[in-house]
Amino acid sequence: MSYSISETAKLTNVSVRTLHYYDQIGLLSPSMVSETGYRYYNEIALEKLQQILFYRELDFSLKEIAQIMTTSNYRKEDALIRQRELLILKKKRINKLISLLDANMEGERKMSFQEFDMSEIETQKAKYAKEVEERWGNTEAFSQSKERTDSYKAEDWRRITEESDSIMREFAQNIHLAPESEAVQSLVKKWQTFINQTYYECTIEILAGLGQMYVADERFQRNIDKFGDGTAQFMSDSIKIYCKK
Repeated sequence: MSYSISETAKLTNVSVRTLHYYDQIGLLSPSMVSETGYRYYNEIALEKLQQILFYRELDFSLKEIAQIMTTSNYRKEDALIRQRELLILKKKRINKLISLLDANMEGERKMSFQEFDMSEIETQKAKYAKEVEERWGNTEAFSQSKERTDSYKAEDWRRITEESDSIMREFAQNIHLAPESEAVQSLVKKWQTFINQTYYECTIEILAGLGQMYVADERFQRNIDKFGDGTAQFMSDSIKIYCKK
């Protein structure tokens, strides 16, 4: 189902002007623009908008949000976990401020200022916002990925997600085969080609690093294993063999 820009604004409490601006800066584009210029947003676009609003609630800048959401290893599932952690910290801080207000209203004249401290939240925000850049920011792959993905529209991301999921599903379906088998090694080549065409030049060295990360980073492992238990390890083993050829 698709919604016009005015319907989207009414549904999400985000102004039409803001939606236009998000499109202008490449943060959120409409799913479709009709021949007459009308903009429409489908459920995929609305999910992305919800992610943006979570980040805005946590006081991330639009630049930070764009940097986080346009990296090649962005995963909604991981983002939700991190957003929840940050919102819990924010909730704790607000509860402390309410308790301080209550104490003052009851006449305690409590001159405490530690409740206003934002350092823990800011530290976690900075760590989250910089995590991907620290891993990839100084690499040619990161630059290539950002340059390519900056121009992607909603329909591009939908196609990319479908293709990525399809390949991982194939790995899961072939987990009974030996990692060195021709069929599985062809899947690794298919995955490498997908990354090459979608994000950046995926060299053997980069591919090997990705294979290790799929099992070393529990967030990647969890995301891949949703296609079937053990898929991440199977992909990692298969990539390792492929890269040693």
